[in-house]
Amino acid sequence: MNLSLKLNDILFLDIETVPQKENWNQLSKETQELFSKKTQYQRKEDFTAENFYERAGIWAEFGKIICISVGYFVDMEDKQQLRITSFYGDDEHKILLDFKVLLDKHFAKKSNILCAHNGKEFDFPFLARRMIIHQIKLPKKLNLFGKKPWEVPHLDTLELWKFGDYKHYTSLKLLTSILGIPSPKDDIDGSEVAKVYYQEKNLQRIVNYCEKDTIAVAQILLRFNNQELLREENIVRV
Repeated sequence: MNLSLKLNDILFLDIETVPQKENWNQLSKETQELFSKKTQYQRKEDFTAENFYERAGIWAEFGKIICISVGYFVDMEDKQQLRITSFYGDDEHKILLDFKVLLDKHFAKKSNILCAHNGKEFDFPFLARRMIIHQIKLPKKLNLFGKKPWEVPHLDTLELWKFGDYKHYTSLKLLTSILGIPSPKDDIDGSEVAKVYYQEKNLQRIVNYCEKDTIAVAQILLRFNNQELLREENIVRV
């Protein structure tokens, strides 16, 4: 797979989300009813809306972002270095603003691309929706209005792996496993994030997990291009 892309133009990212409230009974009656209607198809008759609420973090209308991790390549003498940084905390508005500043200042060129695993279905639209909810002006890289499909500055490693087979879904954990990339899921997985956030109150553990996912996405793109994987000493957290 020859993607003909400059790695330095790509911003790799991953987000972690949780339900806006820890418990179902903290929601207003109106929100409970809206969530019930929104999830009726997914739940069918297997779960009540209350029992299904633990999954609310996957919808931008009922979830919130607690961490955005990003990675970008920098040329260092005879090797490339992947620099990782994260925006995280309880203040989603500040997380989104800090991320927007990064995009507007350093990744606003026409050649810049955002890259995530399943990003087109989850990360990118979730970020855009939450910014609109917080009345934050969308950065160019998330504002897709009027753009033709080939003008959208987004790269999705899941989409690349599909090779046109749109029925096919491959998790990040599976893809890293078959490509010989260190697993990012060696501690927690997405289904445990809300518990770690609300019950354990261990945000740093979630940040570490999010950063590992971001690194894994970068490694996958290297493998797609038949390039050597990054060694640990070439990954720097800033």
